[in-house]
Amino acid sequence: MTHERGRPRNFDPDTALDRALEVFWRHGFQAASLTELTAVMGLSKPSLYAAFGDKEALYLKALERYVALQVAQHIAIFDTEPDARHALEKFLRTMAAMLTDPALPCGCLIVNGMADCGMPSTPPAIELALHKAVQGSEARLHRQFIRAQRDAQLAPDISAGDLAAFFTSLLAGLGILAKSGAKRAKLNAVINAAMRSWPESPVLKPKRRRPVKRWEN
Repeated sequence: MTHERGRPRNFDPDTALDRALEVFWRHGFQAASLTELTAVMGLSKPSLYAAFGDKEALYLKALERYVALQVAQHIAIFDTEPDARHALEKFLRTMAAMLTDPALPCGCLIVNGMADCGMPSTPPAIELALHKAVQGSEARLHRQFIRAQRDAQLAPDISAGDLAAFFTSLLAGLGILAKSGAKRAKLNAVINAAMRSWPESPVLKPKRRRPVKRWEN
């Protein structure tokens, strides 16, 4: 069998998608050019279209991969850390480390991508996917805080939804800080301040949370 013209014999879709992901992460959808994308992916334009579809389809695949590899992977910390507050803090600090990792583009792909929302040339499907990614992160945190209430680690009169919205906003803010060049120490200082808002209740007697085998999307 002959390989497709313009596609390397050692073509690996995941590697190519990871390279495209970094371009979108760094520039956003609008500023990422097909010239740069094909160059870093090692593909001709016809081969890129054949393997991934057009630029819009490629971005959506890259966003999906980012959520799976970066966001969902880090939020899985809640499944192994029995203390809800400690799990949240560990999650935030690992996200801060990722957002400021010199080996990765600065900031958060989702937050960076939101800058393209509202522009006439941004496809509606991309705006919808970005909004769903933000809502998905908030929903994941919401479920963790509901579980914390069920396990008597968070007072029942606290709004788990409001708390999830607060920390989702914090994550977006951390992404903006990182994109602006802030170092990890500054992000951790912001996390220190935010964690002081975690509602404490002396009447609650926290019980050990049961680990969850896998994250439910």
